[in-house]
Amino acid sequence: MKQSEVKELSVAELQEELGKSQKAYSDLKMAHAVSPLENPIQLRTVRRDIARLATELTKREQQ
Repeated sequence: MKQSEVKELSVAELQEELGKSQKAYSDLKMAHAVSPLENPIQLRTVRRDIARLATELTKREQQ
């Protein structure tokens, strides 16, 4: 998810996407611990998406 896409979401949508991304990240981490993922870069991209969403939520709370 790109930063431009994140800025267009409402606060409720941001929170929903953050929850989904965190669940996906934990599932990927578990799967990777059991057997190596075919594409371990997925972990990095999901982690960065989580950071983008959390940053945007924090930014909006401060305004």
